[in-house]
Amino acid sequence: MPKNPLNIRPFQKEDETAVVALWRICELIVPWNNPHKDIARKLKIQPELFLVGMLDSLLIASVMGGYEGHRGWINYLAVHPNFQGLGYGQKMMESVESELRKRGCPKINLQIRHGNDRVMAFYQKLGFKDDKALSMGKRLEEDHN
Repeated sequence: MPKNPLNIRPFQKEDETAVVALWRICELIVPWNNPHKDIARKLKIQPELFLVGMLDSLLIASVMGGYEGHRGWINYLAVHPNFQGLGYGQKMMESVESELRKRGCPKINLQIRHGNDRVMAFYQKLGFKDDKALSMGKRLEEDHN
């Protein structure tokens, strides 16, 4: 478990630069997803499920949760590499799962890119299983960085 207490709170607009930098260092940003647009979109829908983790004044973690009445979703779970392996990712997941449970969410889905075995192992330790389902997507709006 973490040595220093992590303050988990909802994202605030002034966190945007630090969050995008965190996502970059964690290699979560891909050319077809503009992180600033993703943040703006999230702030329109369930912004209270966009959480950040703070160590004192340093933003070291983030997670976006969502629930549309059938399934919950997790996106952009990130912990700064200097703080990985200390339990902070688990704390972020516990917080967002608690918020989803409060809304009556029965199941959480998430997506992991092929070949990301380390991340897959992390989620498996938290009780996630391969649903043996193929994830498909269709862009409705181009989002290039």
